Amino acid sequence: MRTRRTIKFILLSLAGVVLGGIAYQAIMFVRVSRLRYQNPTSTSLMLARVQESQAKGQPLVRAQVWVPLDRISINLQRAVVAGEDTNFSIHHGFDYEAIQKAWEHAQQEAQKEAKKEGEDEPGWFPDTSAFKRGASTISQQLAKNLYLSSQRSFLRKGQEAVLTIFLERELSKRRILELYLNVIEWGDGIYGAEAAAQHYFHKPAAALSANEAAFLSAMIPNPRTVFNPQVNPRRVARRQRIILRGMPLVKLPDK
Repeated sequence: MRTRRTIKFILLSLAGVVLGGIAYQAIMFVRVSRLRYQNPTSTSLMLARVQESQAKGQPLVRAQVWVPLDRISINLQRAVVAGEDTNFSIHHGFDYEAIQKAWEHAQQEAQKEAKKEGEDEPGWFPDTSAFKRGASTISQQLAKNLYLSSQRSFLRKGQEAVLTIFLERELSKRRILELYLNVIEWGDGIYGAEAAAQHYFHKPAAALSANEAAFLSAMIPNPRTVFNPQVNPRRVARRQRIILRGMPLVKLPDK
């Protein structure tokens, strides 16, 4: 009897976890669906930055002006796609070609590190940090930015994948790009293309030149430290030049 009660308890617990997971995903699906006609008032990243500021006792700063996609320079649209996700218009949320390239790059980096340390073999699984943003699409980045924490775990990556599928199913590519360009971080308290254009060039996002657009795109991976133009101007300029060369080659979504 005791064994039977234990088994029953375990089965009920598992059923509760499964049902809870289904209910959570249903709620997230509804939230994503609303993005077709509602702009998010905040994001998970913005809330995290607020908590960071409060913990440090710093004043809260947030500059963001929402603009539709047709009021964001084509140059910036091209620059961001060229810098972050060249196959954005043709994939369905996941760029498997980029994933393969990122995996190969990670293996090469692991082998280099192993040689430096005098090891013959680096191990079968390279450091996942080598993947960084190389295999992360605009849709995946948007899912993370809107709803998830910055902590790295298999559970968070799994949720990111589910949300990416929801975004691609419910929204057009142009809407995904519009959301992305309006919520991404471009420095301390600077969110979205319009605020970034005003802050760095004192002009609206619609008026950005190709060179200015490539500059902003170059900052996206980490605008507060690694690709902060005040901290690493040469690194930003190098990435800016690469993006400029790629801009004419990318295809923007037409719907």
